[in-house]
Amino acid sequence: GGWLLLQNCHLGLEFLDELMVTITTKESMSEDFRTWITTEAHPEFPINLLQSSIKFTNEPPQGVKAGLKRTYSAVTQDLLGVSKMRQWKPLLYAVAFLHTTLQERRKFGPLGWNIPYEFNQADFAASVQFVQNHLNDVGIKQGVDWSCVRYMLGEVQYGGRVTDDRDKALLNTYARVWFGEHMFGEKFCFYKGYVIPKGNTVEDYLQYIEQLPVIDTPEVFGLHPNADITYQTNLANETFTTIVSIQPKDSSTRGGETREAVVQRLAYEMLEKLPPDYNPHEVKAQLQKMGAFQPINIFLRQEVDRMQLVISRVRTTLTDLKLAIDGTIIMSEELQDALDNIYDARIPKLWFRISWESTTLGFWFTELLERNQQFSSWLQDGRPNQFWMTGFFNPQGFLTAMRQETTRMNLAKGWELDSVVLCSEVTKMMKEDVVGSPPADIGGVYIHGLFLEGAGWDRRNGKLVESAPKV
Repeated sequence: GGWLLLQNCHLGLEFLDELMVTITTKESMSEDFRTWITTEAHPEFPINLLQSSIKFTNEPPQGVKAGLKRTYSAVTQDLLGVSKMRQWKPLLYAVAFLHTTLQERRKFGPLGWNIPYEFNQADFAASVQFVQNHLNDVGIKQGVDWSCVRYMLGEVQYGGRVTDDRDKALLNTYARVWFGEHMFGEKFCFYKGYVIPKGNTVEDYLQYIEQLPVIDTPEVFGLHPNADITYQTNLANETFTTIVSIQPKDSSTRGGETREAVVQRLAYEMLEKLPPDYNPHEVKAQLQKMGAFQPINIFLRQEVDRMQLVISRVRTTLTDLKLAIDGTIIMSEELQDALDNIYDARIPKLWFRISWESTTLGFWFTELLERNQQFSSWLQDGRPNQFWMTGFFNPQGFLTAMRQETTRMNLAKGWELDSVVLCSEVTKMMKEDVVGSPPADIGGVYIHGLFLEGAGWDRRNGKLVESAPKV
């Protein structure tokens, strides 16, 4: 009649099969018995156990108001009065606000954090415990050691999860701006309207939290207001994608082609437009003419190999899909996924794993043709005068190869690869105006295809400008 709790079961998937057999073959079992399982999402989690379970997830609430309300609902009056120092209650609220902010930034994707960290209640509890211990150690006369508090929050308690340098700088900025003697002043606020309330009971804090806006502007978290546009757009796209994915997959449509017929027709059209495979002997011969061991040409060989992999995968999938629709071969799970995605104008998973992101299948296939055209022209006609930067699988590799090549050209001047840095200059030329490589004394390459997000470019004055007028 007891309860059994199994934690982190994604680390012991083999045992779960044994658990399933034990539960299902047991002749008698108490009605009060329950098995609780905690796990991260895992593709190899036993599907039978998953389907027979009642599933729930505990996600952090959306918004500052909901986050603070959840946090202070778990705060007891004993915790609120654990320290007599005047800094304790404001610090507790500031840590709670920091905790909510760090979680909320995750919904903005790369605009919020370069890496989506899993900040949780344990981080908050550990931070509160540290603040409590620190205040007990320093005492009223000595006062708070703010450098210690900032370091522990920004580098240890929350910073211990952060691996990206820019994310670490952001976290330390929060600690520096929000935690200090200034936070006890009358003018301090996290953002306009978001201040540290004064109160002696948990109810006082909950009453203040209840007055906060339900929907927060991104500026509360230090983001530009346009960040909300990106978030709402991504949320809408995700919602529509989910709706489309769970639609009934009927094989026929009203008064029109069946799904299979539509996909088969699209498969024929794409196969007709698909470029031919690269001949490895011809590729090798062309590279030898251009200098097979030059860094840029080594990079080209790597890009061609990856493009050949994409072309081969697309050709195989489309060919097999036609045969499966005709009934010649069995429709596998991967082919079924390709059929569903092609019908919905999305990129099949088989292709997406080895290629690039795109909004629709049409744009993706067009980009395949354009990327292939750049590589084919490069092989046949020699190095181009300009490069489509976003048409590479590994643009960082291209920049590295260019640095290596430039360094070799200037060895006589004492150049070393480690000391060579990249310098970008935006020209006033359009890509059609480029008729040759950059001057030899300048070096480098011409590139195009880069995009700005959150700003525009003033070509006349050569500077960044607001992409939209301020409202």
